Amino acid sequence: MERRHFLRSAAPLVAAAPLVSSASAQDAPVSEDPVKRLTENLNPVIQKAREAALAVLKPSSKDLQHGLELHADALVFDSYGFSPRCAIDGEALKAVVMAGASDVELDDLREDMSMTRCVSSEAELAEYREGWRASGVTCIFQNAGQECQDPMRLLKRLAHFTHVTDHLGEFVAKAVTPGDVEEAKAAGRHSLYFTGNGVPLTQDWLSIPDELRYLKIFYHLGIRMMHLTYQRRNMIGDGCAETSNAGLSDFGRAVIAEMNRVGVIPDCAHSGWQTSLEAAKVSGKPVVASHSTAAALHPHIRSKPDEVIQAIADSGGYIGICCISRFLRGKGDLNAFLDHIDHVAKKFGVDHVAIGTDIAYTSRNSTEENKKAAVGGLRRKREDFRSLWPKDDFIATEEADLSIAWTNWPLYTVGLVQRGYSDDDIRKILGGNVMRVLRDTA
Repeated sequence: MERRHFLRSAAPLVAAAPLVSSASAQDAPVSEDPVKRLTENLNPVIQKAREAALAVLKPSSKDLQHGLELHADALVFDSYGFSPRCAIDGEALKAVVMAGASDVELDDLREDMSMTRCVSSEAELAEYREGWRASGVTCIFQNAGQECQDPMRLLKRLAHFTHVTDHLGEFVAKAVTPGDVEEAKAAGRHSLYFTGNGVPLTQDWLSIPDELRYLKIFYHLGIRMMHLTYQRRNMIGDGCAETSNAGLSDFGRAVIAEMNRVGVIPDCAHSGWQTSLEAAKVSGKPVVASHSTAAALHPHIRSKPDEVIQAIADSGGYIGICCISRFLRGKGDLNAFLDHIDHVAKKFGVDHVAIGTDIAYTSRNSTEENKKAAVGGLRRKREDFRSLWPKDDFIATEEADLSIAWTNWPLYTVGLVQRGYSDDDIRKILGGNVMRVLRDTA
């Protein structure tokens, strides 16, 4: 069957609507009907991703309708991800480059612009709202801290997203309790829970209490989850890319005890398998791998083997399945993503799987603004210390990547309906399990 014909016949709620121009998508009124909000007046980029996902799933009209209705009604919580990313201001960045800014300054400015221009630019705010609307996501466990242990560096992203929620609170608010998320859902708003991507350490090494004194400070600033490690080894344990796989240190055990005491979730998504296993076993509260995959299906360094997933489940935690094709393998598409959810749910229980996309919707203005910022040729940069990735020649097809686009969240739900999960179990996967862990950690 020709693809367009299938999309129109089997998926009328999403694909029968014609592709709309940028202007018409932004100017068209947004329906009050919750399903139509997810499917009508989508911009061409989001619509193209929808078509790719529908071509993978090939849902019946019944499953499509039910999935969209369930998604619209459910509390949807991305267990680790990024709110829609803004385009930079190309001319402003170019001016800073011409003034001789350092690489650090330029990286900081790019990050600031991509995270906060929804506050200062009407065009970026429109894109920001569009991404959220199409996704149907209630809350994101937002990456709000650079991947490190330095408190000063960890503050930067936290400041950016605090700025956004301070200014756009009527649309997307900072959440610090499960009740905040429930209130946002009831009011038709969105919210961000903050994760720090590292445990803040003084690195003076005078005593364990001295090293850990900023953990509670960052909790007071709104951080509710922290990476134990990021790829490499630190004083807590080995990261997922270290060949030694040495596990959790004695200091790491003290860190987890303090996280349990304060109310911060230990996240081993980027930790080594032995570090993850030991963290789950020593913690008195749930441990999570917020954005990962099942090694039984593809043993990437960012995956978790069954032994680790069992320990995480035994702690009361969950593994969030991410939307990165090279981690999922198979075809790297929406069906491969659902296969990983199936593996965890069927082997360890539906209470221990979530969705942590680790991706974002990016403003359609980005390509043009990046062109404006381009100055001269590209200069070779040294690889970041944290970027300890294995060689990987896997290349996903465009269709595979599009099928798991962040704005396709409603079709993740449709896929779960197709695979026979009950509505109650789907609600757990979409957000209920994250909410439970938040309550168990407080």
